[in-house]
Amino acid sequence: MELTKDSRLQENRTTGAILLNMILAAVSLFVNGFGVYLTIQANLGAAPWDVLNLGVSHTFNMLYGNASVSISLLILLIDILLKEPIGIAMFIDAVVVGKAVDFFNWIHAVSPATSLWHGIPMMLIGLFILAYTQYGYMIACLGCGPRDTLLVGLSKRLKKLPIGAVSIGLLSAATLIGWLLGGPVGIGTLICAFATGPIMQFAFQTVRFDATHIHHQRLKDSFSVILHRS
Repeated sequence: MELTKDSRLQENRTTGAILLNMILAAVSLFVNGFGVYLTIQANLGAAPWDVLNLGVSHTFNMLYGNASVSISLLILLIDILLKEPIGIAMFIDAVVVGKAVDFFNWIHAVSPATSLWHGIPMMLIGLFILAYTQYGYMIACLGCGPRDTLLVGLSKRLKKLPIGAVSIGLLSAATLIGWLLGGPVGIGTLICAFATGPIMQFAFQTVRFDATHIHHQRLKDSFSVILHRS
């Protein structure tokens, strides 16, 4: 699937396009939450940011989703202070993913893995779901996730460091703080850290998607279109 640059839906030039893309982003992020849920249920140690979410959840005796939303909104505030581009979908991301995980926990969608050979396939399936739903979320063109925006913002300010090094530092900090708060660290943490990128690249290649060609609409521009009822 290839996206054309003159697509009215992609560029969010009408109120209808924005609303449809908000729905696309919300649905994609809800399913993304199921991918996150599977990586946690794999019971091998969580992904770096989820180590932090689960650590906060454990320490403050709160639902995973509430911890995730709190951390996401805090990161979003930092993004705003760094004057990075903010889009509508960033707020959807901040809320939907974490609460989707709570939903799947509530309905007991999948039992926790009881062995390494059960957990690894579960975690890999979760990572593939994350990759393809990331594609669905990104083509809405309404903003990147708070954490991705933070990574870009920090990279701009730490110009002597490659973005890969900044990413490793950010993920390491999230993992360390989460672990100190009681978050689960294990082989699954390493699998997520090293396999997420290649799996996402594979997923994007299968749908012929180049994330660098996406132009995300800023929040003020979205409201401008909506208020003008374009």
